[in-house]
Amino acid sequence: MPKPKTLRVTIASLAVLAVGSVTLVPSLNHDALPAVAETAPAQTQFRTATALSRDVARPALDEVADSAALTARTQQLQARATQIKAQETAARKAAAAKRAAAAKKAAQARQAAEAARKAAAAKKAAAAKAAAAKAAAAKATSAGATAGTTDPRSIARQMMAGKYGWGDAQFKCYNTIIMAESGWKVDADNPTSSAYGIPQALPGKRMASAGADWRTNPATQIAWGLDYVHGRFGTPCQALSFRNAHGWY
Repeated sequence: MPKPKTLRVTIASLAVLAVGSVTLVPSLNHDALPAVAETAPAQTQFRTATALSRDVARPALDEVADSAALTARTQQLQARATQIKAQETAARKAAAAKRAAAAKKAAQARQAAEAARKAAAAKKAAAAKAAAAKAAAAKATSAGATAGTTDPRSIARQMMAGKYGWGDAQFKCYNTIIMAESGWKVDADNPTSSAYGIPQALPGKRMASAGADWRTNPATQIAWGLDYVHGRFGTPCQALSFRNAHGWY
């Protein structure tokens, strides 16, 4: 009886990778192909190994895909964060520039307002000074002084001659008194009393009866002083005699 042919089937290699994949490489003897019916156990082993390879490899592939997606998402979020930070920085700079411009504009407006105020004050002061000078000239004229006279001694001479009829002798007496009292200074202020002005009125505000400008107008002060001398002593020389005797007049 002839000896039956035997099927020679060998599995050349079966490698299981560290990442979980299984590779099955079968090696078949071509002489055994007619006896395929006799190889059912080997085929079952092949299918089992193939399925195992797929089942083991799939989680690894999914993990790689998830890692790539996570990396891409992280990069996307980082780019968005960088963009937002740049936008916020630009917005802060723009706001700071806007505030600086507003502050500069406000400062310029204040400076312009202050300059206008000073100009108006200077104009007002100049007008007041001109008006005072005009009033002083008018007062001096009315008291016997020549219009335009500004020297206190000249004003006194003219008033004494024009209003009281006093000449050089009386002026010399009056000049002696005033030189000792104030030196003809319109703003002379006695440090030991409230005496003030050319005639050293005590207190200085007594000269307000001669004019509201008694603090600065020599004509007003002289007019008051001559009226005081005339009313209390009669003449400047009599006033000088009293002063020489008492130390005041």
